[in-house]
Amino acid sequence: MKVQDKLAKEIYLKKLRLIRDGVLINGNETRQEKQAIVERCKADPAFFAEFIFPHYATSRCAPFHPRLAKKVIRNKRCRILVRWGRGLAKSIWCNTIIPLWLWINQEKVFMVIIGNNNDKAEILLGDIMAEFEANPKLMHYFGEQFLQGSWEDGDFRTKDGRFIGKALGMGQSPLGLRRGGDRPNYISCDDLEDKDTARNPKRQDEITHWIANDVLPLMDGDTMRYVHPNNDPWARSIQNQLELLHPSWEVDLVEAYDEATFQPAWDDKYDEYYYQKWETDIGALAARAQFNHKHHTEGKIFTDELIQWAKPPRIDKFDLIVGHWDVAYSGKNDYNAVKVWGLKGRYFWHLKAFCKQCKMADAIRFMYEFESELPANVIVHWRVESQFWNDPVRDAISLVEKEMKRPLNLVKVDRSKANKYDRILTLHPYFQNGRIYYSYHERANNDMLVGISQLKGIEPGYRTHDDGPDADESSISELAAYIRTEAFEPRITAASDIHRFSNNRY
Repeated sequence: MKVQDKLAKEIYLKKLRLIRDGVLINGNETRQEKQAIVERCKADPAFFAEFIFPHYATSRCAPFHPRLAKKVIRNKRCRILVRWGRGLAKSIWCNTIIPLWLWINQEKVFMVIIGNNNDKAEILLGDIMAEFEANPKLMHYFGEQFLQGSWEDGDFRTKDGRFIGKALGMGQSPLGLRRGGDRPNYISCDDLEDKDTARNPKRQDEITHWIANDVLPLMDGDTMRYVHPNNDPWARSIQNQLELLHPSWEVDLVEAYDEATFQPAWDDKYDEYYYQKWETDIGALAARAQFNHKHHTEGKIFTDELIQWAKPPRIDKFDLIVGHWDVAYSGKNDYNAVKVWGLKGRYFWHLKAFCKQCKMADAIRFMYEFESELPANVIVHWRVESQFWNDPVRDAISLVEKEMKRPLNLVKVDRSKANKYDRILTLHPYFQNGRIYYSYHERANNDMLVGISQLKGIEPGYRTHDDGPDADESSISELAAYIRTEAFEPRITAASDIHRFSNNRY
C-alpha cells in the first residue's frame, strides 16, 4: 500500500470512529416519535444537521446554512457559487448535509465531488461515505445503506440505489463517470483554488473552460445542480472568473464578520472577539481577505509601503479638486470608476472613490451625492474621456439629471495616446517621493480598497482590472498641471507653521 493510500485510509477510519463515538440513539423512542423526527428532518435542514450530525453541529446552524439548502432543493438546475468566509462550514454543507438532505427527501442523487486533485477529492467524498457507513442516527431513521462490493475510495453506491458518489480530480477527464443509465445530477467543486492556481491565470482559465465545457455537460435531464464552495481571498480566482463568465449564476456571499463591530455572521459558533483577534494576529488586510473575501494584492510596483493614509486638509482649503470617471457601459466585466483627487501645494490627496461593477447611472449618482455634501464654495471639476461620449453615456447623464433636477459640471477631455500601462506607471515617482496621500477617513471604504487593489495589480503583463488606476492617473495628471512653481521653492519654516501644517495634514 502506498504511503498516500495508507494515510487516506487512516483519515477515513478516524472519521468512522468520530461518528460512532459522537452519535447516540434514544432507546425508548416510540414509532410515532421516530416518524415525527423523520418528517421534521425532511422539512427542516437546520434540524437535520443538528440532530443527525452532532459531531459536526457543535453549534447551532447559522441562518445562511438552511437558506442555501432550501435554494438547492427548490432549484433543480441551480448554479451557485458558495462564497462563504473561511470556517463557515461551506464544505460540509455542500458535500455532505445538502446532498443527504436531498436523499432523505426521496431524491435520487448522483454526486460528483471535484477536488484540487484526485486524492483530495477522495478524502472529501469520504465524509459522506463515512456517514452512510457509521452514523447510527442516519441508519436508524433512514435505513442502513452500506453495500459490500460497491464501497471503494472515490466511488460508492448505497444499498437502496438512490445515492451514488464519485470523486474527480481537477482537470481530469470526466469520461466514464456515467453508471449504466445514471448520470451525475449534483456536482460540487470544492476548494479548487490554491496559491499555485492563484498565481497562474492561464491555469485558472483552463479550469473555468473545463468546468463549463467538460464537467457541466456530464449532467442531463431535469436535475442538474452545481455548487462551488470556496472562500475568495484572491483578486483573480477560478470562482470569480466563473462569476464573470456566467453572470446568470448565483453568488451566495457571506462575509464572516462585520469589519466595524467584529460581529460574527455565525454568532453561535464565534464570539465578538474571535475575528478581532485574527486582525491583531495576522493584520486586518490578511484577515479580511480570508474571512470577508476582500482581495489583497501584494503589489510588485505599487506596494503596500507606498500607500500613505493621513487626515486631509479641510475640503475648502484645496487648490483644486478633480473627479475623473472611467466609464464601463455594461458594468458586468469592467468597473465604473470615479476617483476624486485634491491638490494642496505639491501634494495629491485621494479624497473619495467609487469603483463598482454597476450601471453608468450609479456612477453619475455618486458624483451628485458627493457634491451635495460639499460647502457651497467648493467646486469639483468632473471629467470623462471624450472617446466615451456617446448616446448611452448622454442618456445615462440625462436620466440622473432629471432625477436630481440640476445639471452636473461634467466635461469631456481628450486622453494621451500613450499606452495605458505606461501612463499609470507615471504615478510611481509621485508615490516614491511621498507626494500622494489617501484620506484617512476612507480606510474602511470598500470602493477605495478595490481601487488600491487594482493599482497594486499593475505590473508587466497584468491581466487584472485597471479602471481605478486609469481614473487615478487622469485626475493626477490634470492636477499636476496646476502646481504652482513656488510650491517647489525651499523656504525657512517657523515653528508655528510646522504646528499648523501638522494639524491640517494629519
